[in-house]
Amino acid sequence: MPINKVVASCEQAVADIPGGATVMLGGFGICGIPENLIAALVGRGVRDLHIISNNMGIDGFGLGLLLEAGMIDSFVGSYVGENKLLESLMIAGKINVTLVPQGTLAEQIRAGGAGIPAFYSPAGAGTAVADGKETRIFGGREYLLERALTADFALIKAWKGDRMGNLVYRKTARNFNPMMATAARITIAEVEQLVEPGAIEPDHVITPGIYVNRVVHGQTYEKKIERRTVRERA
Repeated sequence: MPINKVVASCEQAVADIPGGATVMLGGFGICGIPENLIAALVGRGVRDLHIISNNMGIDGFGLGLLLEAGMIDSFVGSYVGENKLLESLMIAGKINVTLVPQGTLAEQIRAGGAGIPAFYSPAGAGTAVADGKETRIFGGREYLLERALTADFALIKAWKGDRMGNLVYRKTARNFNPMMATAARITIAEVEQLVEPGAIEPDHVITPGIYVNRVVHGQTYEKKIERRTVRERA
């Protein structure tokens, strides 16, 4: 019989995430975020979470709900701009925020999943990003030593997944979700479409099920637009 990693609900999927855990959350802006898993985690109300995500999304939705619930102790990411509450908390010194160049963040997560403890990157050399970091010169250019990132849990979102945990993503949702799936001790995947083993063409699998511990079928999606811009009518 095929391995069945499906759990009955998002609440069950996140039931063992404790306070103080380091949690990676997939997505880019508010695209490809695990909306239902985030809502279930908010419902648990655990505190002092250490969040690793590209950004904190927007106020009142997705990751913004964790922030509003006072559940986040620290945040590592590359972007603040669309979340006014995060901006205000950061300025007031009420949350520990580490901003990382976006490419560096992606590579830190990828390295964590690959078992590479650190790497050299030119991004941020000669700026405040370099403060306190080891530097070396390669080919006449300065590089910073950046450490890999790993987590206790990764909450990710896929378009389609089977009961064995094999996942397929769509478009922008592929940016951080696949990397985070490899970099956590426990990976929980929320999928829009749950299919039987064999329904996904093997060549189409992006995250193999070996990296996924739990699969849950997401029930509702708002799929908001982060910043709506429209051309004025003539």
